[in-house]
Amino acid sequence: MSAQKPASWAYSEDFIAETEVIEKARSRSEELGCIPVMPGVGAVLRLLAAAVNAKAVVEVGTGAGVSGLWLLSGMPTDGILTTIDVEAEHQRAAKQAYAAAGIAPQRTRVITGRALDVLPRLTDAAYDMVMIDADKAEYPQYVEQALRLLRTGGVLALDNMLWRDKVADPATRDETTTTLRDLGKALRDNDSLLPALLPVGDGVLAAVKR
Repeated sequence: MSAQKPASWAYSEDFIAETEVIEKARSRSEELGCIPVMPGVGAVLRLLAAAVNAKAVVEVGTGAGVSGLWLLSGMPTDGILTTIDVEAEHQRAAKQAYAAAGIAPQRTRVITGRALDVLPRLTDAAYDMVMIDADKAEYPQYVEQALRLLRTGGVLALDNMLWRDKVADPATRDETTTTLRDLGKALRDNDSLLPALLPVGDGVLAAVKR
């Protein structure tokens, strides 16, 4: 591997600059202790949302709104983001970030609660994109729900799928790493999906539902 690899990774992470509103939301995330998606991941989310003209998106893990802002910037102006988080304080910060970005209130549905309680109430095949960045132990259950929610041609995106560079090391077998590694392989081998594992941020697994 080239010695320039870390420099190239850092260059690509900062290739698309964050807006001032997203930078402020990132700072607020850090204050609240909820780790936001990295800038490179945000740019990928925006790209995916734009590529499928995502008018209906579900986000599992609101945080302080960083990923939501990226998603909304790639969605059409009438697109609606449904975002779920168990922490009401985080969602208050996200709402402030959306308002600061000039996002109309009717473009976001902010739902406070456990995702595994909320997702089953959402409509089958009604969403263009599902983004997952929440409790890693529950990723397999989130994915099961996401595949039900996505329309044909819809996009699934999961953050942290390289999990601090542990997933690539077969000798690392802690519970979180094993869960994410096994999930990645299952999605790779799922004939109903066209997946790719992107080495951006902490790893984004993106897949199109056939």
